[in-house]
Amino acid sequence: MAKDPLKSPHLYINRELSWLEFNERVLQEGLDAGLPPLERLKFLAIVGSNLDEFFLVRVAGLLRQAREKSTARDPSGLMPNEQLAAISGRVRRMMSAQAAGIREVFNILAEHGIRICRQSEWNETQRGEVQNYFVHEIEPLLTPLAVEELRFQPSVSNLQLHVAALVGGEAEEGGGRLVVVPVPAQLPRWFTLADPQVQLLTPVEDVIAANLGLLVGLSEVRATAVFRVARDADVSPRHEEELHDLPRAMEKAVLSRRWRRAPVRLTISSPADEHIKQKLRTWLKLPEQQIFEFAGPLESASLWELIQRRGLEHLRAEEWPPQTPRDLLGEEDLWEGIERRDILLFHPYESFEPVVQLLERAAEDPNVLAIKQTLYRTSGDSPLVRALARAAQNGKEVVALVELKARFDEWRNIRWAWRLEDAGVHVIYGVAGLKTHAKALLIVRRSGRRIMRYVHLSTGNYNDRTARLYSDIGLLTCDRELAGDVAAFFNLLTGFSESVGWQKLAVAPLGLRQKFAELIEREIQVSSPDRPGLIIAKVNSLEDPMICRALYRASQAGVKVRLNVRGICCLRPGVPGVSENIEVRSIVDRFLEHARIFYFRNGGHEELYLSSSDWMRRNLDKRLEILFPICDPAHRKRLIDILRTYFADNVKAWRLQSDGSYERVKTVGPVIRAQEKFYRQAVAAAREAAHAALSFHPLGRKAEQ
Repeated sequence: MAKDPLKSPHLYINRELSWLEFNERVLQEGLDAGLPPLERLKFLAIVGSNLDEFFLVRVAGLLRQAREKSTARDPSGLMPNEQLAAISGRVRRMMSAQAAGIREVFNILAEHGIRICRQSEWNETQRGEVQNYFVHEIEPLLTPLAVEELRFQPSVSNLQLHVAALVGGEAEEGGGRLVVVPVPAQLPRWFTLADPQVQLLTPVEDVIAANLGLLVGLSEVRATAVFRVARDADVSPRHEEELHDLPRAMEKAVLSRRWRRAPVRLTISSPADEHIKQKLRTWLKLPEQQIFEFAGPLESASLWELIQRRGLEHLRAEEWPPQTPRDLLGEEDLWEGIERRDILLFHPYESFEPVVQLLERAAEDPNVLAIKQTLYRTSGDSPLVRALARAAQNGKEVVALVELKARFDEWRNIRWAWRLEDAGVHVIYGVAGLKTHAKALLIVRRSGRRIMRYVHLSTGNYNDRTARLYSDIGLLTCDRELAGDVAAFFNLLTGFSESVGWQKLAVAPLGLRQKFAELIEREIQVSSPDRPGLIIAKVNSLEDPMICRALYRASQAGVKVRLNVRGICCLRPGVPGVSENIEVRSIVDRFLEHARIFYFRNGGHEELYLSSSDWMRRNLDKRLEILFPICDPAHRKRLIDILRTYFADNVKAWRLQSDGSYERVKTVGPVIRAQEKFYRQAVAAAREAAHAALSFHPLGRKAEQ
């Protein structure tokens, strides 16, 4: 059988290198001199936390493959060792630019009276002040570890900041013993030195490093360095279908990630003492390729402490407070509003509060009989989870699907699950072998003589905090077919039924891949030279090879394919004979683009869908996901306008080149910044509604002021 030419490696961009290109776009925001300094610092901090997660998950997986001598190639043709080498070089360049950006922002902050003062810059008075702080506030919390002399070498905690020192011995021989001191997480990341003219801040790790001699006695401290270790973060328990207590198993797995998982990256302050670096390398058993020097603060938490510091509002971006959703302007009763029509919510430009209010009212409403909800990622003090608990305590039938395998939120979700169970909620943990990533809420309520189902579906999580930071779209509806599908979906989660014939939903892994394939194939079939097909998709990531090949076939058939992909994109646009009709853009701005929107022209019978799913293998094959249609013509028009605005952006948009690199979209014509336009539209709609309310004078009387 002839090999499919659309499977050729030259048609695919490596997933990991594509992700690094995304982080480069985040970095470029941090390097943008046109942004306020603390807005720049926010992006520079995100670059660091993104890299942490990248190593914890993606690089960890490649290292496991390399240790197993895997010669498997990814769709772009690279083996694990080749990917690791490419990643190492790319990350070093990125970290160098990130450190330079941080130094530049620190210099700007100094012009505004906030100066970062490192150890080498302290005068004698300041040294005394620092030593006094160390002795009284820090030293009692510290535990020095002579790692080479302990019978069982200790394990450094994942991502915790440490100070290392060479103590005693001969300087020309590299100093003697290696002493490692964990920096307590509860310490402030910055110590404020007394100064009448400026805010003078010094990092806490400098305070510790400068006073280690007091901690280790009379031994001479010959050199110091600050470092962090990242560990393999894959904590999924094996054979989970055989576990009788998944929460306990996940709790144990999360603890192993912190202490016992294999190191995957050592980040050390630059310039690093060579003897310390080599001793750490030997201790951690890491190859040189996985050791990175960084000439700046090693953990993003220290930068966030500066970003959120009080009194610096003038150095931040303008606040964009969420507005009342357009479809709820003038609505007095949320239940009646949803019964009358579908309601579209566009966060964070429009407030997430109606979703919170809906659940809080449902918890107290005597007419509400049952509530069912999926919880993937929630906030630390979630009002939604509290409302579910109150609803159960008030005697309502409450079911919560808590996804314990939501990476880096496992422990938080375990605690919520236990709290909900204590309140009487029926907590389920999903289907064995699959993550439940779908975002769905179902409320069953008596309305007059009828039993009504109220549904909320969304592209984003039930997290009231990230709803102010992520750009997502949700739908509130009483549509009977959609509500029936959502009820069947929850029955599927609880094990009551197997796959059903969906009326409006498509669900992964039970048919969502097939649904996308059919929609793309249909667009090919109805496309003609005089009326070419059109596919527009907005996703976070595009990695699935089958979807890529389907889009390549669509392009070859003359279908115009416009993709807005925030992060990973493994498809190559602009390849002659394959993807000339495919355009890929990406937007990185103050809000994280998170919505998944799919448009198909369908020969003039336009269809629009929203989804919790990206075009990735993990979403289509290993997760429970939902794709749902938008049926209201006004909402379809609004979503088309939203998509057009994204593709009109000429301020924060990037275009993917066929070689895998990105270039900024040039500003030609009127300046359009999509996120700012969406916010201004939300403000204008709220103002118009308020003006209309003030202008309405019953019986011709003037409204009271």
